[in-house]
Amino acid sequence: MKARYSVIIPMFNEEEVIQITYERLKKVMDGCGDSYELVFVNDGSRDRTAEIMREISSRDEHVKLIDFSRNFGHQVAITAGMDYAEGQAVVVIDADLQDPPEVILQMIAKWKEGYEVVYAKRLKRHGETFFKKVTAKIFYRLLSSMTSVEIPTDTGDFRLIDRKVCDVLRGLKEKNRYVRGLVSWVGFRQTMVEYVREERFAGETKYPLKKMIRFALDGITSFSHKPLKIASYIGFFLSFSSFIYLFLVLFQKVFTSWTVPGWASIVGVNLLFNGIVLMLLGVIGEYIGRIYDESKDRPLYIVRETKGYPDAEIEDTRKESDYAR
Repeated sequence: MKARYSVIIPMFNEEEVIQITYERLKKVMDGCGDSYELVFVNDGSRDRTAEIMREISSRDEHVKLIDFSRNFGHQVAITAGMDYAEGQAVVVIDADLQDPPEVILQMIAKWKEGYEVVYAKRLKRHGETFFKKVTAKIFYRLLSSMTSVEIPTDTGDFRLIDRKVCDVLRGLKEKNRYVRGLVSWVGFRQTMVEYVREERFAGETKYPLKKMIRFALDGITSFSHKPLKIASYIGFFLSFSSFIYLFLVLFQKVFTSWTVPGWASIVGVNLLFNGIVLMLLGVIGEYIGRIYDESKDRPLYIVRETKGYPDAEIEDTRKESDYAR
């Protein structure tokens, strides 16, 4: 009997919390009154996360484990979960319990009303620094202003999607993935439920500043060409300004006796302009790098092993290799 609900849980070094996460998810899904599966995706954890989940999977038929050969990233782990999920409704939730599993029941209720995407909107964010709250708010509003796709603000990957939405997302093969943006891009009937995000139950955040910046760049470059347009506008402005400046220098040299007494100002202007040019080249390089990634056509992930999936079932449901996508 196929599961009606699939819950995807990406994991990376979550040994301190994963047992509690499983217990809370099981309690919630047991109360939904229908068949379900819990798809845990181990994204190359270096602790006992995979070992704990293997043991749980061996005694609970609802639990499935997808174990990557290495760390491929949070968004790719979500994608793998969607590839393997068989439910008519698919829920994505992180393992750190910042997103309360109990909200899933509210999402299911909205799905039964006919909505095909139900995303969770944060009213408050407990346990996060002032810096992270401010930068997150700035990023979501900046992304919204730069893209033609309406991506809801103050939302993460915690959401429910219908089977038809999941199937469409499985067909999108881009490498630098921003899943919440892709869900908005595909459309369908969407609504939200509101909740208060809790403090992380245990362990450390998997999104330090460096990864947050990388994630922000993926979001912006995946759904907007405006940075390239801005680069063109700035380049035109600098070229025009340089022409005016050159004209003034020639005018002073030919028609006046006043000339620049030193090189400090010239060097300063050159450094400023060169810095801006290098910055614009960096923006262009971000897009070229993504083109390069797409052209290599490597699989998004490699699966080392699975638990809870009969070999015949995998063979029937996978369109490509059993171990790479």
